[in-house]
Amino acid sequence: MQATLNPPVHAGQATERNAVYRKVALHIMPFLMLCYVAAYLDRINIGFAKLHMLNDLGFSDTVYGLGAGLFFIGYLIFEVPSNLLMMRIGAKKTISRIMILWGVISASFAFIETPTQFYIARFLLGAAEAGFYPGVILYLTYWFPANKRAKMVALFVGAVPLSGMIGAPLSGAIIELGHGAHALSGWQWMFLIEAVPSLLLGLLCLKYLADSPAVATWLSSSERELIEADLSAEKALAKNDKSTGSLAATLRDRRVWKMTCICFCSAICSYGVSFWLPTLVQQLNVGDVMHVGLYTAVPFTAAFIVMYLIGRNSDRMRERRWHLVGPFMCVCAGLIGSVWFHDSMGMALFALTIAAIGAYSTTSMLFTIPGLFLSGVGMAAGVAMINCFGGLGGFVSPYVVGVVKDVTGSTDNGVIFIACIAVIGAALTLTLPKTLVNR
Repeated sequence: MQATLNPPVHAGQATERNAVYRKVALHIMPFLMLCYVAAYLDRINIGFAKLHMLNDLGFSDTVYGLGAGLFFIGYLIFEVPSNLLMMRIGAKKTISRIMILWGVISASFAFIETPTQFYIARFLLGAAEAGFYPGVILYLTYWFPANKRAKMVALFVGAVPLSGMIGAPLSGAIIELGHGAHALSGWQWMFLIEAVPSLLLGLLCLKYLADSPAVATWLSSSERELIEADLSAEKALAKNDKSTGSLAATLRDRRVWKMTCICFCSAICSYGVSFWLPTLVQQLNVGDVMHVGLYTAVPFTAAFIVMYLIGRNSDRMRERRWHLVGPFMCVCAGLIGSVWFHDSMGMALFALTIAAIGAYSTTSMLFTIPGLFLSGVGMAAGVAMINCFGGLGGFVSPYVVGVVKDVTGSTDNGVIFIACIAVIGAALTLTLPKTLVNR
C-alpha cells in the first residue's frame, strides 16, 4: 500500500503530534537561528565596513563588488563536498567546524591592506562557510516532515533579516564609537568583535545539537518513535520516484537544474539587497554611519516578520508557487520604487523595505521545495547543488552594481538590473508543476 505524506489522524493524535514538533522546534530552531545570525553577520558586515574601509584602503566600488562576490566562488567549490561529508560525520561536527573556521577568517579582515588580500580573505570565508546553509536545510529534513518544513525554513532564514536588525545598528555603532581606539579604525573593530559569537557558537554546537531524533536524549522514546514514523512514511513515498536517490540521478534531474536557476535569481535579489542596502540608505542622506545602521534595521525588521507569516501561510494552504512568485514581484516593485522615489527619504525607505521583504522571502520559500521530490544522497547533493550554483547570483549582483556605480556614478541602473532578474525568477517559478510543489 502506498505511503502518504499526511495520513489521516484523530484530533488527539494531531494534538500530540503538534506538541512533539513544537518541542523539537523550541529546542533546535533558536540555536540554529543564532548560528545563522552570526554567519550572515560575518558575511554581510562588509557592507558597513565599506562605508569607511574603501576610503581608508583606497579601494574602488568595483574592487568592493568583486571581493564581496568572490565569497561565492569559494562557496561553490566546497559546498557539495561539505554537505556529503555531513552525511558521514553528522551535523554537529560539520556545523561546529564551519563556524569556527569562518569566525577566525572573518576576524582576519581587520588586518587586510590590499585588494589581493581582500579577494583572498573573501574567497576563504566562502570556502569556510560552504555547506552551512544547505547543511541546515538537510538537517531540518531529519526532524520535520514536509507539511511542517516551510515554517521551519522560514524561521531559520528569518535569521538573515534578524542579523540585519541586530547587526545594522551594532555595526554602525562599533564603527562610529570604536574609530581610533588602540590605533584601529572602527571597521577593524567591527570585524574583530563580530567574529566572537561565531567562535563561541561553533564550540557550543558540539554539546547542544543532536545529529538526529534517534540520538536526542531530550526526547522521550515515544516522541522519537512518532517523528521517525512520520519521516519513514515520507521517505517511502519519495522512494517511489527512482530518479532521486543517487548523485548521478540528481545531476540528470531537470527539476534540480530548474530550481538552481530560480535560486540564481533569488541570490541576485537577496545579496544585491544585503550588500548594497547600507549604501542605498546612506544615499538618502540620513546622517552618520550610526544613523545609517538604525535606518537599515527597518527593512530587515519588516522582512523578519513578514517572511515567517508567508512561510506559515504556505504550510497552511499547502501552496508553494504563488508564495514564491509574490516575493519575487515585491523585489521588483520595491527596487524600482526606491529609484523612482529617491528624492523622498520616507517613500524610498518604504520601497527598500518592500524589496527586502521580497528578497528574503524568496530564499525561505525556495528551499521548502527540493525536499518534496528529493531524498537520501539525492537530497544532500541536490540542495547543495541548488544553493552553490544558484548562489553564484551572489557573485553577480554585488559585482555588477559595483561596476555600474564606478562607471555611471550611480547605483540606479544596477538596482534596475536586479529588479529585472526578479521578474525572471517569478516567471521560472510559474513553470513548476503544481503537483510537484503544492503539498
